[in-house]
Amino acid sequence: MAALTRTPARGAGVGRVARGGLAGAGAAVVTGLAQFALVMVVTRTFGVEAAGVFVTATALALMAAGVAKLDAGNGLVFFIARARMFGYHGISGYIRAGLVPGLVVATVAASALYPHLGLLAAALPVMVAADVLLAATRGFGAMRPTVVLDGMLLPTAQLLLVTAAAWLLTPVPRTASPQTWLGLAWAAPYAVVLVLAAAALRGRVPRTPYLPGTCRDLWRHTAPRSLAAAIQAVFQRLDIVIVAALGGPAQAAVYTAATRFKVVGQLANQGLAQAAQPRLVRALADGELERARELYQATTVWLVVTGWPAWLGYALLAPWVLRLFGPEYVAGAPVALVLAATMMIATACGMVDVVLTAAGHTRASLGNLAVAVAATVALDLALIPAHGALGAALGWSGGMLLKNGLPLWQLHRRYGLRPFGRHSLAALRLRPWAAA
Repeated sequence: MAALTRTPARGAGVGRVARGGLAGAGAAVVTGLAQFALVMVVTRTFGVEAAGVFVTATALALMAAGVAKLDAGNGLVFFIARARMFGYHGISGYIRAGLVPGLVVATVAASALYPHLGLLAAALPVMVAADVLLAATRGFGAMRPTVVLDGMLLPTAQLLLVTAAAWLLTPVPRTASPQTWLGLAWAAPYAVVLVLAAAALRGRVPRTPYLPGTCRDLWRHTAPRSLAAAIQAVFQRLDIVIVAALGGPAQAAVYTAATRFKVVGQLANQGLAQAAQPRLVRALADGELERARELYQATTVWLVVTGWPAWLGYALLAPWVLRLFGPEYVAGAPVALVLAATMMIATACGMVDVVLTAAGHTRASLGNLAVAVAATVALDLALIPAHGALGAALGWSGGMLLKNGLPLWQLHRRYGLRPFGRHSLAALRLRPWAAA
């Protein structure tokens, strides 16, 4: 009887991951287009130096917020998903335990970065709180708050507010820095997302007493991954900051414009990972290796099918696409080619780090990220002074290939898991848009 009841659950679970992944991919398209348009508004309205100052400031803010989150969101997904069988007893305590340390770190970071970010630094605690609360809703199996609020509302509101601020600032010279007012316009939507995320979570969290040891349990699990998440946050945007430091704001603006399209690929991967992560945790915790293999291979083929056409199109159309930012940005076409080729290889590896951490190998994930960041920094320092934005792209590419190649080898060696196999074609026959 156990075998008979498990099969439908498996098929239904993969279908739910598919629907969640497609929703995440759709939100990634919205986010990518909105961020692409936002950068275009800034570059077309202000000079390349001023645009470089703005993109560097927002990259630094996102990097600091990513570090301050301490990966509490993924820790909450892990504990909430496992607590379903117990009626989510004590989950409110876990949420408080995950939220407070991040707010403290974000407040300290805001104080330290105020000389560089100005009033934009005040948004860091809000950014952290919004992310942690949205992650908690995913632990309950709800993807809609993340898709709607983080994937659609946030980037759309940022685009509208930054466009309005740029229009109001157009009487000033193109050489003036737009950082202060554009930064505030860019950060303001995070407050709205925070309020709505708290409202979405409130109805799902049962009111239960605080369980002794909750904070210790959460951070015993999350602490090793917190450092890895911090390194990941640095890895995602360190290249922009290094380009600005070594090549100047103008090179940072060109590099950001040429690599803006990578947000679509990263967020599509993130959306699929958010949908699959709770089920991977449960499958690996129950020792269902075949189930984990099915999820891994299915998500990989969906990433390739949805991602590769976009990357090939971007590689072919890069000179014309970059002209939208202004004539100064066409020089970033070689950067776009490096980006497209690297992302196609990374996509073919699948969600390797998500699977590795779901299997409990957080230290291995930390080591992989540390190696990738070290390689990126070394390559950047060697290549940016001579090659500018292209050198940064090559440095990022080297780190990205290591970041995906190392866990791919580790998963194959430890579990025999591969990104493609007998479940790949079966995944293409699913109808994720259909009702479960």
